[in-house]
Amino acid sequence: MARTKKVGITGRFGARYGRKAKRSVKSIEENMKKKHICPKCDRPAVKRVSSGIWECRKCGAKFTGGAYVPVTPMGKTASRNIKRIVGGQ
Repeated sequence: MARTKKVGITGRFGARYGRKAKRSVKSIEENMKKKHICPKCDRPAVKRVSSGIWECRKCGAKFTGGAYVPVTPMGKTASRNIKRIVGGQ
């Protein structure tokens, strides 16, 4: 299965689905498949196990996160608010 430089990971779709849909899938999947920073050991070794489950290959830490990225913007906001509320008491 040959992929060109322009379409990258979405070359498997061929001529189907249109350019806009393939571009959005490409950006999501490339971000999902890269190695992310582990929250425990701070090494770039976190890979996706399944939807919403992430695991560090170095320290073995398993944690939940977003479906496509380990830390979502909404999750960052929620953890910041929790720290603020708990820290204020």
